[in-house]
Amino acid sequence: MNESDLDKLYKPHLQTLMGRAERSLAASHFDALVIHAGSPPTLFLDDQDYPFKVNPQFKTWVPIVDNPRCILVFAPGARLKVLFHQPNDYWHKAARLPQAPWTAEVDLIAMDDPSKASAHWAGLGRTAYIGPDGFAAGTDPACINPPELLSRLHFDRAVKTAYELECMRRASELGARGHRAALAAFRRGGSEYEAHMRYLEACAQREEEMPYNNIVAYNENSAVLHYQHLERTAPPSLRSFLIDAGAQYRGYASDITRTYAAFPGRFADLVQAMDSAQQALCGEIVAGRDYREVHLSAHRRLGEVMHEIGLTKIPGQTALELGVTSVFFPHGIGHLLGLQVHDVGGVMGDAQGHERQRPEGHPYLRLTRMLEPGVVVTVEPGIYLIDSLLAAAHADSRRAHIDWAVVEELKPFGGVRIEDNVVATASEPENMTRDAFARAA
Repeated sequence: MNESDLDKLYKPHLQTLMGRAERSLAASHFDALVIHAGSPPTLFLDDQDYPFKVNPQFKTWVPIVDNPRCILVFAPGARLKVLFHQPNDYWHKAARLPQAPWTAEVDLIAMDDPSKASAHWAGLGRTAYIGPDGFAAGTDPACINPPELLSRLHFDRAVKTAYELECMRRASELGARGHRAALAAFRRGGSEYEAHMRYLEACAQREEEMPYNNIVAYNENSAVLHYQHLERTAPPSLRSFLIDAGAQYRGYASDITRTYAAFPGRFADLVQAMDSAQQALCGEIVAGRDYREVHLSAHRRLGEVMHEIGLTKIPGQTALELGVTSVFFPHGIGHLLGLQVHDVGGVMGDAQGHERQRPEGHPYLRLTRMLEPGVVVTVEPGIYLIDSLLAAAHADSRRAHIDWAVVEELKPFGGVRIEDNVVATASEPENMTRDAFARAA
């Protein structure tokens, strides 16, 4: 699909959003909606700002992701109004008014003074305001980020439009390109920092444009789930490489993880077994499936992998029941994905915000919903050698079910995680990540 075809999907996308918003406003007893794009906070005791991250409720309507202080005004039955901030500022270059095809579907208005913006929604009736603290000063607090309205908007966001799905496919393609460049740097013996920089270069995106901070981990660092450092020099011995990194396209994210072994052996066998288990789990992402069951299935499947590789002495179901799988797989199998990496609404059971409980003993699962066509999730099983979790298991009855010699053999490799972005459909799931890697080959 080319850019022109993608642009044609924007109008029906906008119509879907308008329909959702109109229903949510009526149910929440509001007449209009004003959404602020946000503005970057200033560093403490400094005059510099943090990098700007746009309000996701703003960018769901329009692909403006890099210009703070814009405002969106929606009233049922009227054209969407976008107040585009263009300050009279000689310190910074003011953003140009967008000219892309999507602008034909909205009223795009240049705005140099946000303090005068309220004239654009005066007289619209009871108006809800969504945005950061302070942007709607003097307004009835009940109208600022009203929980009932936000719950409805968040719940609806899980099901993606055709436009959103295509943006996410393109984000996956960028991510696959970056992953291949980072792997090449690892194979050349480059450092974590070099692999990270080659990733950014291949994606043609700055760090602040990434949907989250890249996790680029060698050897034991792979056991840290959200490893946040980048070693400037490569270790003397390269054993393993875990990279968890995505990209953005028109504000939509990809979230991809791959793990590689530097040489054959038990860890390489573990990576291969994990890849097979992960692909089987991706096949479970079907409409009508309870994602909590996918999570428990992951524990059973990974329990079998642990047993086959020699880490544990009991089969998968037993390992799950005795809490042994959680020693090595302590996080959830995945989460919603879209405008945010951990997209909102993951544990919502309905549009009113009632939660669907996580399975007992699994507090870190971010998604408990029933899957529907158009819902995009991550599937990211992992097995790690984490000192604190191993020490806890060694101190209780789980000790007898673990082969500690194999633990010591694998600890220098850190861990393995493989993550794809998968769309639930009415038939076979669509694996955006595997498709993107195939196209990038």
